[in-house]
Amino acid sequence: MTSAKQLVELIRDGKVTSRALVEQSLARIEASDADIEAWAFIDPDGARARADEMDAIRASGRPLGALHGVPIGLKDIIDTKTMPTECGTVLMAGRQPDADAALVERLLDAGAVIIGKTVTTEFAFMYPSKTHNPHNLAHSPGGSSAGSAAAVAAGHVPITIGSQTNGSVIRPAAFCGTYGFKPTTGIISRRGLLSQSPVLDQVGVFATNLEDMGLICDVIGGYDAGDALSYPRPRPQMYDGAVSEPPIEPNFVFFEMPYFDTLDDDARAGMMEVVDALGGQVEIMDAEASFGGLVEAHQIIMEYQIAENLGWALEKDPAHVSPKIAESIERGRRFSDAAFAEACEMRAQTIAYFSTFFRDYDAILTPSAPGPAPLFEDSTGNPIFSTIWTLCGLPCVTLPLLGTEAGLPMGVQLVGGAEEDDRLLRTANWMLRHLMDESE
Repeated sequence: MTSAKQLVELIRDGKVTSRALVEQSLARIEASDADIEAWAFIDPDGARARADEMDAIRASGRPLGALHGVPIGLKDIIDTKTMPTECGTVLMAGRQPDADAALVERLLDAGAVIIGKTVTTEFAFMYPSKTHNPHNLAHSPGGSSAGSAAAVAAGHVPITIGSQTNGSVIRPAAFCGTYGFKPTTGIISRRGLLSQSPVLDQVGVFATNLEDMGLICDVIGGYDAGDALSYPRPRPQMYDGAVSEPPIEPNFVFFEMPYFDTLDDDARAGMMEVVDALGGQVEIMDAEASFGGLVEAHQIIMEYQIAENLGWALEKDPAHVSPKIAESIERGRRFSDAAFAEACEMRAQTIAYFSTFFRDYDAILTPSAPGPAPLFEDSTGNPIFSTIWTLCGLPCVTLPLLGTEAGLPMGVQLVGGAEEDDRLLRTANWMLRHLMDESE
């Protein structure tokens, strides 16, 4: 698929119109989404009208935005005042927000055309959605950003936006064979998104290449007083990072994590091939003993806050709340304030550890998931290989470098230092080129 950056250039040069791109996206959705079911809501008339508006702006000679005329999709937990936002639950069916989310405001300012809302799992949690994996309909696309990953993998749109509270960007991107990127906590505002866990909720993106992820994150990133974790400091220039090369060859760490026994044979063999191909640029290291308690700390924080923010659903209509959400709410209610505070302190200590760790290393090299996508009916997959990085708010990117003999994709994940997202994308760009050279 042509990159979003290239599409804007084609529109600018008069070689294609936004209306033509929208019609192409709608035709692709029409051709395959009855089977994939990536979309919760599509707004064909609104998208066509917006595309015509963008084409009129281009014809007038006015400046074009960074995403001018490009069709995109939004996870159905992101508020849009022209479309419903239902968060994957019948309890919010027909909900029509009064205002756009902060990132939607920025997308529209940049000229993007929002085709519709992509399917999310119920309340952006772990209960499987209706969406199927485009590579094999018998398998899950992952979750909770199921539709966002599937829509890019199916070629419906070049870019989608999702969210991650545990592994909801990195895992589905890996399962669907797309690129996925979750920037540092605080770079992209969450104002106007479903609040599951305010400490852990983060925005992420899906695309077919690195540069588009950098481009859209530059567009939607920036300070917003409406998000308590947003910060006014200068932010990384992510597009520049995605298209540049590091001044020297980067250094990687491959941690031997306590949960590596969850890796299946294909994922383990693939990761070892990557480690071998990178040779002396990778240092294999045992994880800190303290890492062992971080998965539990993440669970305590997440479920304590899920109970606070989503407990209303269980009280309103328990028959329409999945067992997974209900169990998490009940567990969260049993966690004491002291347990939540202790988990948050453990998180703070780990963030402090990683604040100096990346002085010596450019990125952590790790699997994106324990293996390929599970069967559709089974689950959305295990998020364990994202949990610690999400807990600490570190930037993560997954690259579609691996696959099984049966044709299911698997990803390789890189994790970078906080607020060094440009450095992480630059390192990912170097690794992609290096591995390509190695394979020739």
